[in-house]
Amino acid sequence: MRLVFAGTPAVTLPALDAIAASRHELVAVVTRPDAPAGRGRRLVRSAAGAWADERRIEVLTPAKPREPEFQERLREIAPDCVPVVAYGALVPPSALEIPVHGWINLHFSLLPAWRGAAPVQHAVLHGDEVTGASVFELEAGLDTGPVYGTLTEEIRPTDTSGDLLDRLAVSGSGLLVAVLDAIEAGTARAHPQPADGVTFAPKITVEDARVRWDDPAFAVDRRIRACTPAPGAWSTFRDDRVKLGPVRPVANGPALKPGGLHVERTQVLVGTATTPVALGEVRAAGKKPMPATDWARGLRIASSESFA
Repeated sequence: MRLVFAGTPAVTLPALDAIAASRHELVAVVTRPDAPAGRGRRLVRSAAGAWADERRIEVLTPAKPREPEFQERLREIAPDCVPVVAYGALVPPSALEIPVHGWINLHFSLLPAWRGAAPVQHAVLHGDEVTGASVFELEAGLDTGPVYGTLTEEIRPTDTSGDLLDRLAVSGSGLLVAVLDAIEAGTARAHPQPADGVTFAPKITVEDARVRWDDPAFAVDRRIRACTPAPGAWSTFRDDRVKLGPVRPVANGPALKPGGLHVERTQVLVGTATTPVALGEVRAAGKKPMPATDWARGLRIASSESFA
């Protein structure tokens, strides 16, 4: 089939590689416009756009997919189908109708669970033991379209959202190509999503990523892993914001108040509503990440001090 791919961040790259290696013809990539990044705030191409540039594939960067100029160009290209991975913009019905076989989205959850922008983060945050990926047909509703196929993935006890997303991006790319093959062969069948089991996964905000030390240790652990690498879990110490990497719950640690610090030679413990957690990496403002013991040693933390 003749394909136009829609996607933006690095998580799209396994799918792009898989499509490029398939029997289908990739004729263009639709991605979000170049955005300012870094200290210099220079305009930077998206990961998907840069991938296409390297291969001299046409790149379309509409501010919004409803733009008449974009839709006219899409009609000129005349794709059979538009596979989508993490594009980042709502597609209006007028654009959805252009490809013969519609827009086919790879979503990183077992729909109808975790519809929305951050399915992997919410699966980790809420302690799911299993998640997966779904390929479904885009329609006007938020991740509501009929599903062509799914796969499952175990969530490991130490998985961050980044770890889990990396695995799903690779396995999901195979599922996406298999669905495209089936659509071309005329054997694909999309099934409506069940009405039961619908949950939503809105974007995780910076405030959501603030560690709540009065939660139980297991919830503190989940929140930090869910927010790693983005937006990054954090707390405040001596009125400065400190970013925190994944922690390790400690079953038999000393009794500490929520947020209270206890520095040992080989670990730094923080109190929660239940048992303490041992800090992993710590990143103070303007500094590089460092082991928690190095961070604590440099600050000469008193026994009465705590995270806020």
